[in-house]
Amino acid sequence: MGDSQQMILDPAIRDWVLIPIMIVMVLVGVLRHHITMLLNGTPKKPLLKAIRESKALLRGMRLRSFGNCVPLHAFSSRKQYLCQAYENGKYLKNPDAKETSGNPMTAPNPMTDPEMMEGMMDGMKKQMVNMVPQMVIMGWINFFFQGFIVIKLPFPLTPRFKSMLQSGVDTRDMDVTWVSSLSWYFLNLFGLGSVFALILGDNNAAGVDMAAMSSMPGMMPGMGAQPGQPQDFKKLFLAEKENVLITPHVWDLDDVEERLLVKYGKLESKKTLDTAKKVASPSSSSSSKKEPSIKEKIKAAQKTGGNGKRR
Repeated sequence: MGDSQQMILDPAIRDWVLIPIMIVMVLVGVLRHHITMLLNGTPKKPLLKAIRESKALLRGMRLRSFGNCVPLHAFSSRKQYLCQAYENGKYLKNPDAKETSGNPMTAPNPMTDPEMMEGMMDGMKKQMVNMVPQMVIMGWINFFFQGFIVIKLPFPLTPRFKSMLQSGVDTRDMDVTWVSSLSWYFLNLFGLGSVFALILGDNNAAGVDMAAMSSMPGMMPGMGAQPGQPQDFKKLFLAEKENVLITPHVWDLDDVEERLLVKYGKLESKKTLDTAKKVASPSSSSSSKKEPSIKEKIKAAQKTGGNGKRR
């Protein structure tokens, strides 16, 4: 261990291995970004029916979240309208899909849906743009720079990092802080995101697409965890209908006068009055008269003002 820490690297390794790998990866990332932009082209405008389908579901969620800000009659009318629309499938993009499909448990054929086909092709393009440059660079590093130690990290690490930092170097006693050429490639692969953001902007395609890399083998690219099964908005609408039906309504403007007076110190809160009543003696509480409410005070003031005007 002590001998490995005293190793001195040749400056030529820095000039002909360390820096070229980093420069090549930056250039490949920029090239990958421009190729992805060319393959994607101009984004297509979404269909009006698809937008209405998703926004209708969001409308029910907002009614459940902010329904207390409208009066009871407005909340009830909106609630009734949305429940009927969800039940009848008014906002569905394709209301007759269930009738024509026959068995609702059968997954739709992605070959018959142009949108699903475009999603599959976009996923395949992203995977090809991500995988082909990585395979080429890994083959280039393994062929020309296999077994090189290129850099030493300035901070200590645990032995568990040995397999990650010393890939391609079969040594047992070497210090963990030494990094091999293949590990330097992986460090640049996942660590150049800030450099690409500085050169190409935040929304760039030069970095590694983790969603494309984490897809399982044999899965259709671009289809996610369940290929060939898009979102069933009919079931989502029925579930949202149940949620809207069981949502209670408590109007936020109820007793707003008293809360406003309590907020600015013009009236004591109910909790303070209840505590004072409990602390007070029974004789004093029985002898004291009931304090009129705010509404009664307003009515009395209006009557007094009206009688004064008549006189």
